[in-house]
Amino acid sequence: MSVAAGREFLAIPGPTVIPDAVLAAMQRPAIDIYAGAAVALTEGLLADLKKIFRTEGRVYIYAANGHGAWEAALTNVLSRGDKVLVLESGRFAIGWGEAATMLGAQVEILPGDFRCAVRPEAVEARLKADSKREIKAILVTQIDTASGVVNDIAAISKAIRAAGHDALLLVDTVASLGCVPFEMDAWGVDLAMAGSQKGLMSPPGVGFTAAGPRALAAHKKADMRSPYWDWTFRDGEQHYHTYCGTPPEHLLFGLRAALDMMFAEGLDAVFTRHRLLAEATRRAVSVWAEGQTIAFNVTEPSERCDTVTAIVTRNGESTQPLIDYARDKCGVVLGRALGTSYGKGFRIAHMGHCNAPMLFGALGSVEMALAALNLPHGRNGVAAAVEFLAKSVPA
Repeated sequence: MSVAAGREFLAIPGPTVIPDAVLAAMQRPAIDIYAGAAVALTEGLLADLKKIFRTEGRVYIYAANGHGAWEAALTNVLSRGDKVLVLESGRFAIGWGEAATMLGAQVEILPGDFRCAVRPEAVEARLKADSKREIKAILVTQIDTASGVVNDIAAISKAIRAAGHDALLLVDTVASLGCVPFEMDAWGVDLAMAGSQKGLMSPPGVGFTAAGPRALAAHKKADMRSPYWDWTFRDGEQHYHTYCGTPPEHLLFGLRAALDMMFAEGLDAVFTRHRLLAEATRRAVSVWAEGQTIAFNVTEPSERCDTVTAIVTRNGESTQPLIDYARDKCGVVLGRALGTSYGKGFRIAHMGHCNAPMLFGALGSVEMALAALNLPHGRNGVAAAVEFLAKSVPA
């Protein structure tokens, strides 16, 4: 017996649910890529992406996923042999560092914890010890979707300045951009990258880099540059230079519709919605955790992010039966655990095109699975989420 018939719901942290308006915007013929509407589309997207990154710098658009944007960021500002410091707080900064190694950089990992945010004081101490100024760039995620950790980018930037170091600060905003505040210029971020498939509510396949003055200066002497990712080529006069060839037109049509939806809602309202839905999720998980079967992956409440909640079993038991039940019996696809909690946890995404009933559906399915599988848990987690939102969103 199953009650899964109906529209399957994705509660995974990317690709997230794509709005119908975005899908509809893509259902149109191709257009001339050299002039007219295509040029206007690009100009509008670049201007609006700068507003979302909160930068006066340059933004570049790629036909690529987040891993491609990682490579774009690295190759445009580094030279082979440059030393890069990776700030560990989950899986994805480590992955970015692995890409840097393959491209010819020397990579050092500042050890962290899969359940904790980066410690700015540790960053400051490591940079002060770098008396020869060998470290050329620092890689960090604002939110790591594997661990569910949110890092304090402003504090990390402040630590770099306190150390008197001139390393570039590169930030992965794939799981945060368009969901939570990101102040590229105000926080002193030199280069940020992102993808289309999470908070920007668009299909996978479009990546971005945003470059500040110091990144653009470093680009001039970087020797890791390659034809496809190269900012210099993409700054050329012809429209096709912007994409190093044919633009991903239909993905751009969808992105345009998604950004229009975000601006119509208002970015502050978008951020508030994410914060409220995240806290409602945490209220539910806190109740379930009373049964001593599951727990938050992130140990410090203030370090739990507002886009995905990572949950682990207390004794390392497999969560595959719960994930399978939610998918097969309820029609809800939960995120699988990654990194050190692989196979021993699951993730509930609450980012992008997500509202209260969608969240309640995901939470209700988890609570149903806990009960059906006879897993000890605190009762009425969904009720706790509903109560929180009812108080937070008054009539």
